[in-house]
Amino acid sequence: MVDDLAAVALTRLDGSGDSLANHAGKVLLVVNVASQCGLTPQYEGLEALYTTYRDQGFEVLGFPANDFGNQEPGSAEEISEFCKVNYGVSFPLFAKAPVSGEDKQPLYAALTAAEPIKQGPADEFRTKLKSYGITPNEDPEVLWNFEKFLISRDGQVVSRFAPVVGPNDPLLVDAIKDELAKVG
Repeated sequence: MVDDLAAVALTRLDGSGDSLANHAGKVLLVVNVASQCGLTPQYEGLEALYTTYRDQGFEVLGFPANDFGNQEPGSAEEISEFCKVNYGVSFPLFAKAPVSGEDKQPLYAALTAAEPIKQGPADEFRTKLKSYGITPNEDPEVLWNFEKFLISRDGQVVSRFAPVVGPNDPLLVDAIKDELAKVG
C-alpha cells in the first residue's frame, strides 16, 4: 500500500478506527455516498459488486458526505439504518466527512491528488448540474456524490470514475476485473 494512503486514519460509521492499511492486498473501490441523491440507487449496484467479487479480494468502501446539495444530512445511525433497510448494504461505511473543498478529509485529498481526472461523462453531468443552477466542481475536486476511485492490491490509485458511471457500467466492471486478475 502507498504509505500516504495506507497511513491515513479513518473512522468507521460505528465510530471504530480503521485505515486503508487494514485493507492491504485487496482491490478497493472508494465511493463517496449520499442517501438523498438522484444517484442513491447506485447503493444497490455497489452492494451487488461487493457480493460478487469480495471472495476474490474486492471491497467497496463507502464514505458518506454532505458536500453536494445537503443530500446526506443524517446522523451515523440514520445513514446506517437507511443503507441496511433500503439497499442491504454490507460493505464498510465510514464516518461522514467532507470529500471536496479546503476541509476535505485527508483520504480524499490524497485520492484526488493521485488521480486528478475522472473517466466517464463528467462534462455531460456538469452541464446537467448547471441546468439546475448548481455550480459544479472542476477537476481535481470530486464532482458529486458517487464518484469512484479504484485502488489496486498494492495501494495505487489506478482509476477514477465520474458519478454517473454506475456500478454495472462496463467501464467500471472491466477495470475491477482487470485489477482482480493481477496477482498482488
